[in-house]
Amino acid sequence: MSGAPPSLAALVRAAARERPDAPAVVAGDTRLSWAELDAAVDRAAAGYARRGLAPGARVAVQLPNGIDWLRAALGALRAGLVVVPVNTAYTDPELEHVLGDSGSALLVTPADREPVAGVPVCPGPPEDDGPPSDVEPGPDGLAFLAYTSGTTGRPRGAMLTTAALRANQLQCLAMSPPPVRPDDRVLLVLPLFHVYGLNAGFGLVAATGACAVLMEVFDPRAALELMTAEQVTAVPGAPPMYQAWLAAADAAGSDADLRRAFAAVRIASSGAAPLPEDVWTAMRERAAITVHEGYGLTEACPVVASTLASGRPKPACIGGPLPGVEVQLRDTSSEADPSAPADDVADEGPGEIWVRGDNLFAGFWPDGADGPDGEGWLPTGDLAYRDSDGDLHLVDRRSDLVLVSGFNVYPAEVERVLEAHPAVQESAVIGVPDARTGQAVQAVVVLAAGATATAEDLLAHAAQSLARYKVPTSVHFLAALPHSLTGKVSRARLRELGLTASGDEPADTEPAAAGGSA
Repeated sequence: MSGAPPSLAALVRAAARERPDAPAVVAGDTRLSWAELDAAVDRAAAGYARRGLAPGARVAVQLPNGIDWLRAALGALRAGLVVVPVNTAYTDPELEHVLGDSGSALLVTPADREPVAGVPVCPGPPEDDGPPSDVEPGPDGLAFLAYTSGTTGRPRGAMLTTAALRANQLQCLAMSPPPVRPDDRVLLVLPLFHVYGLNAGFGLVAATGACAVLMEVFDPRAALELMTAEQVTAVPGAPPMYQAWLAAADAAGSDADLRRAFAAVRIASSGAAPLPEDVWTAMRERAAITVHEGYGLTEACPVVASTLASGRPKPACIGGPLPGVEVQLRDTSSEADPSAPADDVADEGPGEIWVRGDNLFAGFWPDGADGPDGEGWLPTGDLAYRDSDGDLHLVDRRSDLVLVSGFNVYPAEVERVLEAHPAVQESAVIGVPDARTGQAVQAVVVLAAGATATAEDLLAHAAQSLARYKVPTSVHFLAALPHSLTGKVSRARLRELGLTASGDEPADTEPAAAGGSA
Protein backbone atom coordinates (compact mmCIF):
# COMPACT_ATOMS: atom_id res chain seq x y z
CA MET A 1 0.00 0.00 0.00
CA SER A 2 3.05 2.25 -0.55
CA GLY A 3 3.24 3.35 3.05
CA ALA A 4 -0.35 4.60 3.08
CA PRO A 5 -2.18 4.27 6.40
CA PRO A 6 -4.25 1.09 6.59
CA SER A 7 -8.01 1.33 6.23
CA LEU A 8 -10.39 -0.67 8.38
CA ALA A 9 -10.48 -3.31 5.65
CA ALA A 10 -6.67 -3.49 5.60
CA LEU A 11 -6.63 -3.87 9.39
CA VAL A 12 -8.99 -6.84 9.03
CA ARG A 13 -6.60 -8.33 6.46
CA ALA A 14 -3.67 -7.83 8.83
CA ALA A 15 -5.53 -9.42 11.76
CA ALA A 16 -6.43 -12.39 9.53
CA ARG A 17 -2.77 -12.90 8.68
CA GLU A 18 -1.51 -12.51 12.25
CA ARG A 19 -4.29 -14.34 14.13
CA PRO A 20 -6.40 -16.21 11.55
CA ASP A 21 -8.18 -18.47 14.03
CA ALA A 22 -8.74 -15.87 16.78
CA PRO A 23 -12.37 -14.79 17.30
CA ALA A 24 -13.22 -11.60 15.44
CA VAL A 25 -16.99 -11.21 15.70
CA VAL A 26 -19.79 -12.66 17.80
CA ALA A 27 -23.25 -11.72 16.51
CA GLY A 28 -26.11 -13.79 17.83
CA ASP A 29 -25.46 -17.41 16.93
CA THR A 30 -22.84 -16.48 14.35
CA ARG A 31 -19.15 -16.50 15.21
CA LEU A 32 -16.42 -15.58 12.77
CA SER A 33 -12.66 -15.81 13.11
CA TRP A 34 -10.50 -13.09 11.60
CA ALA A 35 -9.75 -15.34 8.61
CA GLU A 36 -13.47 -15.96 8.07
CA LEU A 37 -14.34 -12.26 8.35
CA ASP A 38 -11.54 -11.39 5.93
CA ALA A 39 -12.85 -13.90 3.38
CA ALA A 40 -16.38 -12.50 3.73
CA VAL A 41 -15.03 -8.99 3.10
CA ASP A 42 -13.27 -10.26 -0.03
CA ARG A 43 -16.54 -11.68 -1.38
CA ALA A 44 -18.33 -8.38 -0.74
CA ALA A 45 -15.55 -6.39 -2.44
CA ALA A 46 -15.81 -8.69 -5.46
CA GLY A 47 -19.57 -8.16 -5.44
CA TYR A 48 -19.15 -4.40 -5.69
CA ALA A 49 -16.62 -4.82 -8.49
CA ARG A 50 -19.04 -7.04 -10.40
CA ARG A 51 -21.60 -4.25 -10.20
CA GLY A 52 -19.15 -2.04 -12.06
CA LEU A 53 -18.58 0.47 -9.26
CA ALA A 54 -15.36 2.38 -9.88
CA PRO A 55 -12.97 3.37 -7.06
CA GLY A 56 -14.10 6.60 -5.42
CA ALA A 57 -17.82 5.93 -5.97
CA ARG A 58 -19.99 6.42 -2.91
CA VAL A 59 -21.97 3.53 -1.45
CA ALA A 60 -24.64 4.23 1.18
CA VAL A 61 -25.03 1.53 3.84
CA GLN A 62 -28.28 1.55 5.83
CA LEU A 63 -28.08 -1.65 7.84
CA PRO A 64 -28.40 -2.44 11.54
CA ASN A 65 -25.43 -3.60 13.61
CA GLY A 66 -24.35 -7.04 12.51
CA ILE A 67 -22.03 -9.01 10.27
CA ASP A 68 -23.86 -7.75 7.18
CA TRP A 69 -22.95 -4.16 8.12
CA LEU A 70 -19.30 -5.14 8.45
CA ARG A 71 -19.33 -7.02 5.16
CA ALA A 72 -21.02 -4.15 3.33
CA ALA A 73 -18.81 -1.38 4.68
CA LEU A 74 -15.49 -3.20 4.77
CA GLY A 75 -16.09 -4.75 1.35
CA ALA A 76 -16.73 -1.30 -0.09
CA LEU A 77 -13.49 0.02 1.41
CA ARG A 78 -11.56 -2.93 0.01
CA ALA A 79 -13.01 -2.18 -3.42
CA GLY A 80 -11.77 1.42 -3.18
CA LEU A 81 -15.25 2.85 -2.60
CA VAL A 82 -16.33 5.57 -0.16
CA VAL A 83 -18.82 4.45 2.48
CA VAL A 84 -21.76 6.64 3.44
CA PRO A 85 -23.10 5.23 6.74
CA VAL A 86 -26.82 5.94 7.04
CA ASN A 87 -28.82 6.16 10.25
CA THR A 88 -31.31 3.28 10.31
CA ALA A 89 -33.93 5.62 11.80
CA TYR A 90 -33.85 8.03 8.86
CA THR A 91 -37.14 8.72 7.11
CA ASP A 92 -37.31 8.62 3.32
CA PRO A 93 -36.88 12.42 2.96
CA GLU A 94 -33.78 12.31 5.20
CA LEU A 95 -32.42 9.33 3.26
CA GLU A 96 -33.08 11.04 -0.07
CA HIS A 97 -31.12 14.09 1.09
CA VAL A 98 -28.08 12.00 2.07
CA LEU A 99 -28.17 9.99 -1.17
CA GLY A 100 -28.51 13.08 -3.32
CA ASP A 101 -25.96 15.17 -1.47
CA SER A 102 -23.34 12.41 -1.45
CA GLY A 103 -23.97 11.34 -5.03
CA SER A 104 -24.24 7.72 -3.87
CA ALA A 105 -24.21 5.13 -6.66
CA LEU A 106 -25.75 2.34 -4.57
CA LEU A 107 -27.82 1.91 -1.40
CA VAL A 108 -27.35 -1.26 0.67
CA THR A 109 -30.41 -2.05 2.79
CA PRO A 110 -31.70 -5.11 4.71
CA ALA A 111 -34.39 -5.89 2.14
CA ASP A 112 -35.10 -5.21 -1.51
CA ARG A 113 -37.03 -2.06 -2.34
CA GLU A 114 -37.58 0.32 -5.20
CA PRO A 115 -34.74 2.72 -6.05
CA VAL A 116 -34.59 5.73 -3.73
CA ALA A 117 -34.12 9.11 -5.40
CA GLY A 118 -32.96 7.24 -8.48
CA VAL A 119 -30.30 5.30 -6.57
CA PRO A 120 -30.39 1.52 -7.11
CA VAL A 121 -30.85 -0.65 -4.03
CA CYS A 122 -28.92 -3.77 -3.07
CA PRO A 123 -30.62 -6.04 -0.50
CA GLY A 124 -27.77 -6.88 1.83
CA PRO A 125 -24.10 -6.63 0.88
CA PRO A 126 -23.28 -7.82 -2.65
CA GLU A 127 -21.32 -11.02 -2.94
CA ASP A 128 -19.20 -12.64 -5.62
CA ASP A 129 -16.47 -15.26 -5.77
CA GLY A 130 -14.27 -13.17 -8.04
CA PRO A 131 -10.63 -12.40 -7.27
CA PRO A 132 -9.93 -10.41 -4.07
CA SER A 133 -9.59 -6.67 -4.49
CA ASP A 134 -7.21 -4.38 -2.62
CA VAL A 135 -7.86 -1.06 -4.31
CA GLU A 136 -8.24 0.91 -1.07
CA PRO A 137 -7.77 3.59 0.03
CA GLY A 138 -9.82 5.69 -2.37
CA PRO A 139 -8.87 8.98 -4.01
CA ASP A 140 -7.38 11.44 -1.51
CA GLY A 141 -7.67 8.74 1.12
CA LEU A 142 -11.40 9.43 1.62
CA ALA A 143 -12.99 6.48 3.43
CA PHE A 144 -16.30 7.62 4.92
CA LEU A 145 -18.81 10.43 4.48
CA ALA A 146 -20.37 10.66 7.94
CA TYR A 147 -23.45 12.85 7.95
CA THR A 148 -23.79 15.03 11.01
CA SER A 149 -27.03 15.63 12.88
CA GLY A 150 -27.67 18.94 11.17
CA THR A 151 -28.81 20.81 14.28
CA THR A 152 -28.30 24.09 12.43
CA GLY A 153 -29.62 22.89 9.07
CA ARG A 154 -29.64 19.86 6.83
CA PRO A 155 -27.09 17.12 7.60
CA ARG A 156 -23.66 17.59 6.03
CA GLY A 157 -21.18 14.90 5.07
CA ALA A 158 -17.99 15.03 7.12
CA MET A 159 -15.11 13.76 4.98
CA LEU A 160 -13.28 11.17 7.10
CA THR A 161 -10.01 10.07 5.54
CA THR A 162 -8.23 6.79 6.09
CA ALA A 163 -5.32 8.71 7.61
CA ALA A 164 -7.51 10.59 10.12
CA LEU A 165 -9.34 7.44 11.21
CA ARG A 166 -6.06 5.59 11.65
CA ALA A 167 -4.56 8.52 13.57
CA ASN A 168 -7.38 8.44 16.09
CA GLN A 169 -7.02 4.70 16.57
CA LEU A 170 -3.33 5.15 17.38
CA GLN A 171 -4.07 8.11 19.64
CA CYS A 172 -6.60 6.06 21.59
CA LEU A 173 -4.28 3.07 21.84
CA ALA A 174 -1.45 5.29 23.12
CA MET A 175 -3.38 5.89 26.35
CA SER A 176 -2.48 3.85 29.40
CA PRO A 177 -4.27 1.60 29.88
CA PRO A 178 -5.49 1.37 26.28
CA PRO A 179 -9.27 1.16 25.80
CA VAL A 180 -8.89 -2.07 23.79
CA ARG A 181 -6.24 -4.82 23.95
CA PRO A 182 -5.81 -7.89 21.73
CA ASP A 183 -7.33 -10.17 24.38
CA ASP A 184 -10.44 -8.03 24.88
CA ARG A 185 -14.01 -8.93 24.08
CA VAL A 186 -15.67 -5.63 23.24
CA LEU A 187 -19.41 -5.01 23.51
CA LEU A 188 -20.49 -3.14 20.38
CA VAL A 189 -24.07 -1.99 20.75
CA LEU A 190 -23.28 1.58 19.75
CA PRO A 191 -24.52 1.97 16.17
CA LEU A 192 -21.83 1.26 13.61
CA PHE A 193 -23.23 3.97 11.35
CA HIS A 194 -22.12 6.50 14.01
CA VAL A 195 -18.41 7.33 14.07
CA TYR A 196 -18.19 6.46 17.79
CA GLY A 197 -19.26 2.86 17.21
CA LEU A 198 -17.47 2.77 13.85
CA ASN A 199 -13.96 3.88 14.80
CA ALA A 200 -13.71 4.05 18.60
CA GLY A 201 -15.61 0.74 18.61
CA PHE A 202 -14.89 -1.55 15.68
CA GLY A 203 -11.85 0.46 14.55
CA LEU A 204 -10.03 -0.32 17.80
CA VAL A 205 -11.14 -3.96 17.62
CA ALA A 206 -9.68 -4.30 14.13
CA ALA A 207 -6.53 -2.40 15.06
CA THR A 208 -5.77 -4.78 17.92
CA GLY A 209 -7.24 -8.04 16.63
CA ALA A 210 -9.66 -8.17 19.57
CA CYS A 211 -13.18 -9.64 19.41
CA ALA A 212 -16.35 -7.63 18.77
CA VAL A 213 -19.50 -8.79 20.55
CA LEU A 214 -22.22 -7.21 18.43
CA MET A 215 -25.79 -6.36 19.40
CA GLU A 216 -28.26 -5.26 16.74
CA VAL A 217 -30.52 -3.37 19.14
CA PHE A 218 -29.80 -2.29 22.68
CA ASP A 219 -31.91 -3.98 25.32
CA PRO A 220 -30.53 -3.47 28.84
CA ARG A 221 -31.39 -6.88 30.29
CA ALA A 222 -30.34 -8.75 27.13
CA ALA A 223 -27.09 -6.78 27.09
CA LEU A 224 -26.31 -7.70 30.69
CA GLU A 225 -26.97 -11.37 29.92
CA LEU A 226 -24.78 -11.21 26.81
CA MET A 227 -21.95 -9.51 28.71
CA THR A 228 -22.05 -12.27 31.31
CA ALA A 229 -22.23 -15.11 28.80
CA GLU A 230 -19.45 -13.74 26.58
CA GLN A 231 -17.26 -12.46 29.42
CA VAL A 232 -17.11 -8.98 27.92
CA THR A 233 -14.04 -7.04 29.04
CA ALA A 234 -14.47 -3.64 27.35
CA VAL A 235 -17.60 -1.50 27.05
CA PRO A 236 -17.65 1.67 24.94
CA GLY A 237 -20.97 3.23 25.85
CA ALA A 238 -23.19 6.29 26.04
CA PRO A 239 -25.10 7.74 29.00
CA PRO A 240 -28.50 6.20 28.08
CA MET A 241 -26.94 2.72 28.24
CA TYR A 242 -25.66 3.16 31.79
CA GLN A 243 -28.93 4.76 32.87
CA ALA A 244 -30.87 1.85 31.38
CA TRP A 245 -28.67 -0.73 33.10
CA LEU A 246 -29.20 0.93 36.47
CA ALA A 247 -32.95 1.13 35.83
CA ALA A 248 -33.00 -2.58 34.92
CA ALA A 249 -31.28 -3.39 38.22
CA ASP A 250 -33.82 -1.24 40.06
CA ALA A 251 -36.67 -3.08 38.34
CA ALA A 252 -35.14 -6.43 39.28
CA GLY A 253 -34.76 -5.31 42.88
CA SER A 254 -31.12 -6.39 42.90
CA ASP A 255 -27.73 -5.37 41.55
CA ALA A 256 -26.63 -9.00 41.20
CA ASP A 257 -27.06 -9.19 37.41
CA LEU A 258 -25.44 -5.77 36.98
CA ARG A 259 -22.38 -6.78 39.00
CA ARG A 260 -22.15 -10.15 37.28
CA ALA A 261 -22.20 -8.52 33.82
CA PHE A 262 -19.43 -6.08 34.72
CA ALA A 263 -17.34 -8.58 36.69
CA ALA A 264 -14.95 -9.20 33.79
CA VAL A 265 -15.00 -5.63 32.45
CA ARG A 266 -11.66 -3.88 32.79
CA ILE A 267 -12.56 -0.71 30.86
CA ALA A 268 -15.95 1.02 30.62
CA SER A 269 -16.19 4.34 28.83
CA SER A 270 -18.88 6.86 27.99
CA GLY A 271 -19.15 9.47 25.28
CA ALA A 272 -21.55 11.15 22.83
CA ALA A 273 -23.24 13.16 25.61
CA PRO A 274 -22.39 14.26 29.17
CA LEU A 275 -22.68 11.46 31.74
CA PRO A 276 -24.72 12.64 34.75
CA GLU A 277 -22.75 12.65 37.98
CA ASP A 278 -25.30 10.49 39.78
CA VAL A 279 -25.02 7.83 37.05
CA TRP A 280 -21.20 7.85 37.25
CA THR A 281 -21.39 7.46 41.03
CA ALA A 282 -24.06 4.74 40.88
CA MET A 283 -22.04 2.65 38.42
CA ARG A 284 -19.03 2.86 40.69
CA GLU A 285 -20.98 1.93 43.81
CA ARG A 286 -23.41 -0.60 42.38
CA ALA A 287 -21.58 -2.18 39.42
CA ALA A 288 -18.10 -1.83 40.92
CA ILE A 289 -16.84 -0.21 37.72
CA THR A 290 -15.34 3.22 37.10
CA VAL A 291 -16.71 4.70 33.89
CA HIS A 292 -14.12 6.75 32.00
CA GLU A 293 -15.83 9.68 30.37
CA GLY A 294 -14.58 11.08 27.11
CA TYR A 295 -15.33 13.76 24.58
CA GLY A 296 -15.26 13.76 20.83
CA LEU A 297 -16.98 14.77 17.64
CA THR A 298 -17.53 13.31 14.21
CA GLU A 299 -15.00 15.72 12.72
CA ALA A 300 -12.27 14.29 15.00
CA CYS A 301 -12.89 10.61 14.08
CA PRO A 302 -14.09 10.96 16.96
CA VAL A 303 -12.16 10.97 20.28
CA VAL A 304 -10.52 14.18 21.52
CA ALA A 305 -10.24 13.79 25.29
CA SER A 306 -10.74 11.17 28.00
CA THR A 307 -10.11 10.58 31.68
CA LEU A 308 -8.07 7.59 30.47
CA ALA A 309 -5.64 10.16 29.06
CA SER A 310 -5.41 12.16 32.28
CA GLY A 311 -5.46 9.15 34.59
CA ARG A 312 -7.87 10.97 36.91
CA PRO A 313 -11.41 9.58 36.54
CA LYS A 314 -13.91 11.86 38.20
CA PRO A 315 -17.58 12.64 37.67
CA ALA A 316 -18.68 15.26 35.13
CA CYS A 317 -15.14 15.38 33.71
CA ILE A 318 -13.76 14.58 30.26
CA GLY A 319 -10.13 14.46 31.39
CA GLY A 320 -7.41 15.60 29.06
CA PRO A 321 -6.56 15.44 25.36
CA LEU A 322 -5.38 12.16 23.84
CA PRO A 323 -1.68 11.76 23.04
CA GLY A 324 -1.09 13.58 19.77
CA VAL A 325 -4.16 15.82 20.14
CA GLU A 326 -3.89 19.50 21.08
CA VAL A 327 -6.72 21.39 22.78
CA GLN A 328 -7.09 25.10 23.44
CA LEU A 329 -9.88 26.96 25.24
CA ARG A 330 -10.48 30.18 23.36
CA ASP A 331 -12.25 33.25 24.58
CA THR A 332 -15.85 33.39 23.31
CA SER A 333 -16.25 37.12 23.96
CA SER A 334 -14.72 37.98 20.57
CA GLU A 335 -13.57 36.30 17.42
CA ALA A 336 -10.30 34.58 18.28
CA ASP A 337 -7.33 34.80 15.95
CA PRO A 338 -6.57 31.17 14.96
CA SER A 339 -2.84 31.93 15.14
CA ALA A 340 -3.05 33.80 18.44
CA PRO A 341 -0.25 33.00 20.91
CA ALA A 342 -1.03 30.97 24.00
CA ASP A 343 -1.15 34.12 26.14
CA ASP A 344 -4.26 35.18 24.24
CA VAL A 345 -6.05 31.91 24.97
CA ALA A 346 -8.49 31.51 27.88
CA ASP A 347 -6.56 28.90 29.86
CA GLU A 348 -9.21 28.21 32.48
CA GLY A 349 -12.40 28.99 30.61
CA PRO A 350 -15.19 28.70 30.05
CA GLY A 351 -13.88 28.88 26.55
CA GLU A 352 -14.61 27.25 23.23
CA ILE A 353 -12.72 24.01 22.59
CA TRP A 354 -10.41 24.24 19.59
CA VAL A 355 -8.70 21.03 18.46
CA ARG A 356 -5.61 20.24 16.39
CA GLY A 357 -4.35 16.80 15.41
CA ASP A 358 -3.89 14.28 12.61
CA ASN A 359 -7.31 12.84 13.45
CA LEU A 360 -9.26 15.82 12.09
CA PHE A 361 -11.52 15.48 9.08
CA ALA A 362 -10.89 17.00 5.66
CA GLY A 363 -13.87 19.35 5.79
CA PHE A 364 -17.41 18.87 4.58
CA TRP A 365 -18.36 17.23 1.29
CA PRO A 366 -17.77 17.97 -1.48
CA ASP A 367 -15.34 20.91 -1.32
CA GLY A 368 -13.81 20.58 2.15
CA ALA A 369 -15.67 23.60 3.55
CA ASP A 370 -15.34 24.45 7.24
CA GLY A 371 -12.41 22.13 7.83
CA PRO A 372 -9.35 22.91 9.97
CA ASP A 373 -7.86 26.38 9.43
CA GLY A 374 -4.47 27.14 7.94
CA GLU A 375 -2.77 26.33 11.25
CA GLY A 376 -4.64 23.03 11.58
CA TRP A 377 -7.06 24.21 14.29
CA LEU A 378 -10.78 23.34 14.31
CA PRO A 379 -13.39 25.13 16.45
CA THR A 380 -15.82 22.63 17.96
CA GLY A 381 -18.61 24.88 19.18
CA ASP A 382 -18.37 23.22 22.60
CA LEU A 383 -17.54 25.15 25.76
CA ALA A 384 -15.42 23.82 28.60
CA TYR A 385 -13.30 24.90 31.55
CA ARG A 386 -10.20 23.47 33.24
CA ASP A 387 -10.22 22.57 36.92
CA SER A 388 -7.28 22.94 39.30
CA ASP A 389 -5.86 19.60 38.09
CA GLY A 390 -5.93 20.78 34.50
CA ASP A 391 -8.78 18.45 33.60
CA LEU A 392 -11.53 19.53 31.24
CA HIS A 393 -15.23 19.83 32.09
CA LEU A 394 -17.87 20.44 29.42
CA VAL A 395 -20.14 23.41 29.96
CA ASP A 396 -22.39 23.68 26.93
CA ARG A 397 -22.67 24.19 23.21
CA ARG A 398 -21.66 27.69 22.12
CA SER A 399 -24.74 27.80 19.90
CA ASP A 400 -26.92 27.06 22.94
CA LEU A 401 -25.59 29.95 25.02
CA VAL A 402 -28.31 32.36 26.11
CA LEU A 403 -27.27 36.03 26.24
CA VAL A 404 -29.35 37.96 28.76
CA SER A 405 -28.44 41.68 28.76
CA GLY A 406 -24.98 40.66 27.59
CA PHE A 407 -24.47 38.07 30.35
CA ASN A 408 -23.78 34.44 29.44
CA VAL A 409 -26.29 31.88 30.68
CA TYR A 410 -25.22 28.25 30.26
CA PRO A 411 -28.32 26.06 29.80
CA ALA A 412 -26.71 23.04 31.48
CA GLU A 413 -26.24 25.00 34.72
CA VAL A 414 -29.93 25.98 34.84
CA GLU A 415 -30.98 22.43 33.91
CA ARG A 416 -28.99 20.96 36.79
CA VAL A 417 -30.78 23.25 39.21
CA LEU A 418 -34.22 22.46 37.80
CA GLU A 419 -33.56 18.72 37.86
CA ALA A 420 -32.69 18.93 41.55
CA HIS A 421 -36.42 19.61 42.16
CA PRO A 422 -38.07 16.32 43.15
CA ALA A 423 -40.93 16.79 40.69
CA VAL A 424 -38.69 17.23 37.63
CA GLN A 425 -37.64 14.21 35.61
CA GLU A 426 -35.84 16.07 32.82
CA SER A 427 -35.44 19.62 31.59
CA ALA A 428 -34.00 21.68 28.78
CA VAL A 429 -33.26 25.39 28.66
CA ILE A 430 -33.32 27.52 25.51
CA GLY A 431 -33.11 31.19 24.69
CA VAL A 432 -36.14 33.07 23.38
CA PRO A 433 -36.25 36.63 21.99
CA ASP A 434 -36.89 39.38 24.52
CA ALA A 435 -37.37 43.05 23.60
CA ARG A 436 -35.79 44.30 26.82
CA THR A 437 -32.86 41.94 27.42
CA GLY A 438 -32.20 40.57 23.91
CA GLN A 439 -32.86 37.02 25.04
CA ALA A 440 -34.70 35.44 27.93
CA VAL A 441 -34.30 32.01 29.50
CA GLN A 442 -37.10 29.52 28.85
CA ALA A 443 -37.30 26.17 30.61
CA VAL A 444 -38.95 23.13 29.04
CA VAL A 445 -39.76 20.54 31.70
CA VAL A 446 -40.88 16.92 31.89
CA LEU A 447 -42.41 16.07 35.27
CA ALA A 448 -41.71 12.77 36.98
CA ALA A 449 -44.50 10.20 36.85
CA GLY A 450 -47.20 11.07 39.36
CA ALA A 451 -45.51 14.35 40.35
CA THR A 452 -47.07 17.79 40.23
CA ALA A 453 -45.47 21.21 40.15
CA THR A 454 -46.46 24.62 38.82
CA ALA A 455 -44.32 27.02 36.86
CA GLU A 456 -44.20 29.25 39.94
CA ASP A 457 -42.93 26.34 42.04
CA LEU A 458 -40.05 25.71 39.65
CA LEU A 459 -39.16 29.38 39.22
CA ALA A 460 -39.03 29.86 42.98
CA HIS A 461 -36.84 26.77 43.27
CA ALA A 462 -34.46 28.08 40.60
CA ALA A 463 -34.26 31.51 42.21
CA GLN A 464 -32.79 29.95 45.34
CA SER A 465 -29.66 28.81 43.46
CA LEU A 466 -29.30 31.09 40.42
CA ALA A 467 -28.59 34.75 39.83
CA ARG A 468 -31.68 36.64 38.74
CA TYR A 469 -30.63 36.87 35.07
CA LYS A 470 -30.20 33.07 34.94
CA VAL A 471 -33.65 32.27 36.33
CA PRO A 472 -36.11 31.24 33.59
CA THR A 473 -38.75 33.79 32.76
CA SER A 474 -41.14 31.06 31.60
CA VAL A 475 -41.72 27.34 31.94
CA HIS A 476 -43.24 25.05 29.33
CA PHE A 477 -44.30 21.51 30.23
CA LEU A 478 -44.02 18.59 27.79
CA ALA A 479 -44.72 14.88 28.07
CA ALA A 480 -41.23 14.12 26.69
CA LEU A 481 -38.20 15.91 25.27
CA PRO A 482 -36.75 15.19 21.82
CA HIS A 483 -33.51 13.22 21.96
CA SER A 484 -30.86 12.24 19.45
CA LEU A 485 -29.91 8.60 18.97
CA THR A 486 -27.07 8.95 21.48
CA GLY A 487 -29.27 10.47 24.18
CA LYS A 488 -28.63 14.19 23.77
CA VAL A 489 -31.60 16.48 24.29
CA SER A 490 -32.08 18.41 21.07
CA ARG A 491 -32.45 22.05 22.09
CA ALA A 492 -32.50 22.96 18.39
CA ARG A 493 -35.73 21.00 17.90
CA LEU A 494 -37.26 22.69 20.91
CA ARG A 495 -36.39 26.08 19.44
CA GLU A 496 -38.03 25.01 16.17
CA LEU A 497 -41.28 24.30 18.04
CA GLY A 498 -41.58 27.99 18.90
CA LEU A 499 -42.83 27.22 22.39
CA THR A 500 -44.64 29.90 24.31
CA ALA A 501 -44.74 30.16 28.08
CA SER A 502 -47.18 27.78 29.69
CA GLY A 503 -49.35 28.32 32.67
CA ASP A 504 -49.55 26.09 35.70
CA GLU A 505 -50.83 23.08 33.80
CA PRO A 506 -48.83 20.85 31.46
CA ALA A 507 -49.35 21.92 27.87
CA ASP A 508 -50.84 19.75 25.15
CA THR A 509 -47.98 20.42 22.76
CA GLU A 510 -46.53 17.21 21.35
CA PRO A 511 -42.76 16.83 21.55
CA ALA A 512 -40.73 16.79 18.38
CA ALA A 513 -40.03 13.35 16.99
CA ALA A 514 -37.05 11.66 18.54
CA GLY A 515 -34.31 9.97 16.55
CA GLY A 516 -31.64 11.15 14.18
CA SER A 517 -27.91 10.86 14.46
CA ALA A 518 -25.77 12.48 17.06
